[in-house]
Amino acid sequence: MNVAKRPTLETTRLRLRPYTEADIAELLPLIGTREVAATTLRIAHPYTEPDAKDFLQLAQEPDKLWLAITLRSDGRQIGGMGLRLDPPHQHGEIGYWLGVAYWGEGYATEAAREMMRYGFEELALHRIYASHFGHNPASGRILRKLGMRYEGCQRQHLRKWDRYVDSELYGILREEWKANE
Repeated sequence: MNVAKRPTLETTRLRLRPYTEADIAELLPLIGTREVAATTLRIAHPYTEPDAKDFLQLAQEPDKLWLAITLRSDGRQIGGMGLRLDPPHQHGEIGYWLGVAYWGEGYATEAAREMMRYGFEELALHRIYASHFGHNPASGRILRKLGMRYEGCQRQHLRKWDRYVDSELYGILREEWKANE
């Protein structure tokens, strides 16, 4: 379950590919908005070039698979999709973000569906899970569209910008995913 070789995944509209340093210029204005940072735990605001360089290094660790979400039509970067692996337990945590201009177009669902396929089919994961802030119900709708089950709320479990926030947890098992295919 090592992802030392970073795959390129494709869907009808999207290409999920490994990040490179050349992506930083396009990444900064997308990920650097307060709206994007407000919906994620690990994205700082303001988001700087050193933050992006640190992220690119982190994305190379063998238990993390972070891919740029790009449009197949023109190669434009629109967001990011990740899978953080826990090999002893054969599960992974899926995470994603999109630039604000790309919200509401179904891109996150499309990219996450392909990442789940990769996790279950290629990495032989037993379970994939995700969580979202309680104040981001749109992310919960995406997770339900993916066939994930709501598993509960961890009340005021996380801190974002000196404020405690609820973490809503979802998960899906490989056999549930297969039954939905």
